[in-house]
Amino acid sequence: MAYHKVNADQRPQGHSPYLDNDELQATALELEWDMEKELEEPGFDHFRLDGAVQHHLGNSQSPDLDLEPIQPSSSPKGRFQRLQEDPDYVSHYTRQAPKSNRCRFFQILKVFCTALILFIFGIVIGYYARKKCPSSPTSQEPNNPHIYREILKEIKAENIQQIYRDLLQFPREDDVDIAMKILVQWSSQGLEDVRLVNYSVLLDLPGSSSNTVTLKNSGECFYPSGQQCNRETKMLHSQDLLYSYAAYSAKGTLEAELVDIQYGTVEDLIRIQAITNVTKKIALLKLGQSPLLYKLSLLEDAGFGGVLLYVDPCDLPKTTDLADKAFMVSLNGGGDPSTPGYASIGKKIISLNIQSVTTYKTISNVIGYLKGTVFPDRYVIIGSHHNGLNTYGGQEWASSTAVITAFIQALMLKVKRGWRPDRTIVFCSWGGTSFGNIGSYEWAEDLKRVLQRNVVAYVSLHNPVRGNSTLHPVASPSLQQLAAESQSFSCVEKTRCPGSNVTSVQIQGDSDYFINHLGVPATQFSYEDIKTSENSSFLSEALFPVHTTKTEELDPSFSLHETIAKLTGQVTLQIANEPVLPFNALDIALEVQNSLKGDEVDIPQLLAVASRLRDTAELFQSDEMRPANDPKERAPIRVRMLNDVLQSLEKSFLVHRAPPGLYRNILYRLDERTSQFSVLLEALEHCKLHQSNETVQAALSEVLNSINSAQVYFKAGLDVFETTLAGKK
Repeated sequence: MAYHKVNADQRPQGHSPYLDNDELQATALELEWDMEKELEEPGFDHFRLDGAVQHHLGNSQSPDLDLEPIQPSSSPKGRFQRLQEDPDYVSHYTRQAPKSNRCRFFQILKVFCTALILFIFGIVIGYYARKKCPSSPTSQEPNNPHIYREILKEIKAENIQQIYRDLLQFPREDDVDIAMKILVQWSSQGLEDVRLVNYSVLLDLPGSSSNTVTLKNSGECFYPSGQQCNRETKMLHSQDLLYSYAAYSAKGTLEAELVDIQYGTVEDLIRIQAITNVTKKIALLKLGQSPLLYKLSLLEDAGFGGVLLYVDPCDLPKTTDLADKAFMVSLNGGGDPSTPGYASIGKKIISLNIQSVTTYKTISNVIGYLKGTVFPDRYVIIGSHHNGLNTYGGQEWASSTAVITAFIQALMLKVKRGWRPDRTIVFCSWGGTSFGNIGSYEWAEDLKRVLQRNVVAYVSLHNPVRGNSTLHPVASPSLQQLAAESQSFSCVEKTRCPGSNVTSVQIQGDSDYFINHLGVPATQFSYEDIKTSENSSFLSEALFPVHTTKTEELDPSFSLHETIAKLTGQVTLQIANEPVLPFNALDIALEVQNSLKGDEVDIPQLLAVASRLRDTAELFQSDEMRPANDPKERAPIRVRMLNDVLQSLEKSFLVHRAPPGLYRNILYRLDERTSQFSVLLEALEHCKLHQSNETVQAALSEVLNSINSAQVYFKAGLDVFETTLAGKK
């Protein structure tokens, strides 16, 4: 029986090496098994392996991931090859003609003594060689909680504080310059593969003068901060005034009546439309309670011509002093007239003057790779962001970057001692976040096909310390249990444990594309202030000036930063190293059932398919998750198949259409106050506003299809496992 090597690199041009990775590994396992059986066959005395031919991949300047073919670890050539005997490798033994018994006795004695001497000599050499020779740097330590603690104990508050202060020393230069300095910083920590990925994108920047609001009757002019237009104010607050605007708003001047619509809810709109015609008027709108883009879509649909946006001081945390501060928001490509500001309430005719400028600028992402050893084609992405284009967004970008840099620093200390993660960890510092997560969107769209197949999780560090009152962990349903357990793990050596509830709610930042377009499980830890009212949700959409949100006042000792870094690091390490991905299928089914509670969506068909999903998930969890707890069940092909199912659990819940500002991934609720699917709640509100149930039926169909698709996916996974195991038996 002969084997011929099939090299993983011998593929048609343009063929992705990852597409056949599962087949490659499965074939390699079969060949290993057959090879072992053949070695036991009589007459198979000796064999050798050819010299490994290594294929060198040049360093590409492309933003693409390193698509080096993944080869089984059992052989440097990928698949086994049966080769010819090497006459120089095995000494040939030839029998001599029979001699006398005496000669034969001395000959046997001579051979015995020689063998004994060689045996003793070999033992001595082996002992000293093992004692003196250092272990190979590529040897892999077993991954366990002890290893994680060794890595995480290197994350210290004083180190994060020093990195943070170093970052703030960077001049406020272009995005590319800031990104390049982060790249140098990461490389200096020992991260081997760090790349700068540039994009030329359309940004909406402040014009040469500030936006203004003018009262028609008196002619008084006000800046967005509420201060009167005069030379002194303009000189003292020129930067703040320029950057107090709505990026991507329509430009020009609009003169119309001002109408107070509070938070712009459906109830507010119904009340206002009952007493006045709102066509082409200007809405005075409070930020908060629901996503800004969603509220703007309702106002546009109602016929408003413009929006004057402000923050109610009663909704702000008591620890902040932002009541009279202007701010920036991003409409992320929307076209509704809008400007940030603060104005008096009353029936007035005002004139909005919007003067922002749309231009092309270069933004940069910093992407670093720590390649895994067991599943190098599976990626755990951890993302922060940097901010070099304007003075808004506070200093939280430096907090975000300092935390991820401290984690890289701790990780690389262990890597230098020979350890590596099982899966590849991808570190990202995104550019253009304040303008609508532009950097992460561009990069992910470039690599969408690869990321859909290979990313297993996204860990967000968008704004780690935005307050100091309470820990706020957010995770997709499949990661809720891991996020909860990581809090217990991180406080083993502390007297005060966070112990916060983990929720699946919408979050700000660059996780958006991964959650809503790729269906990737995601998690985020952050410290926040206690919300002063139920309307405080989504206030983080407003970006205030740097000097109004000083991080070192929120966390003087940087102990909160250390906690976030360790929680984030713990979750990342577990996802990157556990043989079976630590995802919980049953929690998804439970979240679906909880989202269908309530009289408004009491649809028997939905409840029935949700019940079937739970039954299938329970069976999946109890039957197929055994390898997670029992190492004896971890046949490589079974683990690979199980992980492929687990990493795609949430993809079924991406609906085709979602209103602006709401997640396409229906597993995430709007906020902590709501428990139902946000697309269903929006459809019900639309029904109230337009007296039509067409949108409700469409939303119900989307939700039904998602749940049914997930149930079929779980069932198909079970069938594949049963077929595979039956075939093995």
